[in-house]
Amino acid sequence: MTALEILMKLIRDSEGCSLKAYRCPANVITIGWGYTGKEITDNTVWTQEKADECLLMVAVKVINQALTTSPVLKSATSQRQAAIADFIYNLGIGNYNSSTLKKYVDKENWASAYTEIKKWNKAGG
Repeated sequence: MTALEILMKLIRDSEGCSLKAYRCPANVITIGWGYTGKEITDNTVWTQEKADECLLMVAVKVINQALTTSPVLKSATSQRQAAIADFIYNLGIGNYNSSTLKKYVDKENWASAYTEIKKWNKAGG
């Protein structure tokens, strides 16, 4: 499987899909497969097609962000690429760029990266 396929499966499995906007545990308005764009309001409703299109668009974007900001990922496994892209999908490129996780990834210290990424599993603290 490609990193994009793995990432989309990760997102689908962990996010679930809601066609009506809701507030996530961090109190952010969310819709679709965990999408949180500025244009989403409490009253936003999507079709399944819109949610799936948005998932693909954002997944491609975060894979590209991961590969651009941590070029060592280009030679990493698809699973590692997808894991870092999933982090970016959930927490944003800014949080990734300032994280200890990125420092470990950039040094290809995968054992420490694995330990570090597990620290980021609680929404809103």
